[in-house]
Amino acid sequence: MDSIFNLEEFHKSITGELVSARNRVRNLIGNKNWGEEGRYKEAILRNLIKRFISPRYIVGTGFIVKNVNGKIRCTTQIDILIFDSNYPILFSEGDFYIVTPNSVKAVIEVKTRLRSGDLTEVVEKINEIGSFLEETRMLGKYDPFIGIFSYEGHHSIPSLESNIKDRIINGIKNQCYIDCITLNKDIFIKYPSLEDKFQVYHAKDFSFSFFISNLIKKVMDEPMGDESPTWFPKDKGNTKLFDIDVDI
Repeated sequence: MDSIFNLEEFHKSITGELVSARNRVRNLIGNKNWGEEGRYKEAILRNLIKRFISPRYIVGTGFIVKNVNGKIRCTTQIDILIFDSNYPILFSEGDFYIVTPNSVKAVIEVKTRLRSGDLTEVVEKINEIGSFLEETRMLGKYDPFIGIFSYEGHHSIPSLESNIKDRIINGIKNQCYIDCITLNKDIFIKYPSLEDKFQVYHAKDFSFSFFISNLIKKVMDEPMGDESPTWFPKDKGNTKLFDIDVDI
């Protein structure tokens, strides 16, 4: 029996849900309470990810700590922290956790409105967390997903390339650890692991969905295989705008 299920519309509805939730609080508290709105938007995205990800993984916020030559080092606070529940937890209270690198599957920086002028600082911050987790990669443990999720950002397509290229590159120092960036519901940026360049797409109404699907794909222990079209029902290839070469 043929299904009437429309995968493209399903994934597009993810964007609609996030945009609707964003506006719901803004309509009530206005534009002056950015801190509260930002925390609410982090919670929205965390709860959405929980609906898609395996219950084996815990989705919260918090810190990662590790022992380096007898001294404890700690990351800055992570907006969305995803880790494997099979590992021990140093500290937990509600959705707040402190964990060690071996358990970490993903870290995400969430922004309400990521302006192009703020890109360098945000890229540098999340990339430093990726560097903090480098030893875990080198030991053959996890290769965590590192991402930046912005609800609203640069919308002008003609000036996009000139406004973000140098700002993204300036936030990366010795190595790029970032997997994906959303600037808004339409602009999706991906850094393929085998290519030293960011690929920038105008994926209208699919940027949020592409971000979440790439997150799920990397967090999984097994490849998606023939299930991949279910998570990526729209080909983003013909929506590419340009590449950003990363010469490190």
